[in-house]
Amino acid sequence: MTERLPLFPLSSALFPGLVLPLNVFEERYRALVHDLLELPDSGPRRFAVVAIKNGQEVAPTGQDGRDSGAAAGLGDDPLAALYAFGCVADAAGISHRGEEGFELVATGVTRFRLLSVDASGPYLTAEIEELPEETGTGAGALVPEVTRAFRAYQKKLAGSRERTLSAQELPDDATVLSYLVAAAMIVETPAKQQLLEATDSAARLTEELRLLRRETAVIDKLPSLPAVDLVQQAICAN
Repeated sequence: MTERLPLFPLSSALFPGLVLPLNVFEERYRALVHDLLELPDSGPRRFAVVAIKNGQEVAPTGQDGRDSGAAAGLGDDPLAALYAFGCVADAAGISHRGEEGFELVATGVTRFRLLSVDASGPYLTAEIEELPEETGTGAGALVPEVTRAFRAYQKKLAGSRERTLSAQELPDDATVLSYLVAAAMIVETPAKQQLLEATDSAARLTEELRLLRRETAVIDKLPSLPAVDLVQQAICAN
């Protein structure tokens, strides 16, 4: 089954279950939010979030490529400028800030494959295919390993800032844990995107175990790194 949704390209990946705060000020995204507000309060206000592979999140000024319209900052072929997989978001909270635009808080719902992009309207829309959640073989056995590796990674981050860690509980569910760890790790967007695109939770946890061990070893050789909220991404300004 395919579906057409408003499309919100961002500089980072969104994962199911994770919270995404947005400051919306560009005209194209104000139009998107206005249309979301037209939907019934009782139902979901869904839009598609996808990370930008080659392009800019905010419309450029005086640069090559398209500098206005729905595809501003993404060049002549927006589909090619975006990663092929993203996450559907549900905007549960929208606040109007007058001339400054909107603030909204959205939650990742489900992954999708991006099939096509339409730039003919005031904002981008996309045809998407939602992806099923597969646990994969051996996911349960990976949960304690990834949990231990993530705790070690947290301790290294906290130590680099001379902080103590709160005893935050980590989920036992393999899929939930895989998305939480993916969102919390401080790694480049291509690495996060690879985790989003993993075929199942077992594959995602396996790659996370490798990344966590690598990053934990690297932290000792780097200056202090910022702490990360495990369930919320940084505010994105479109």
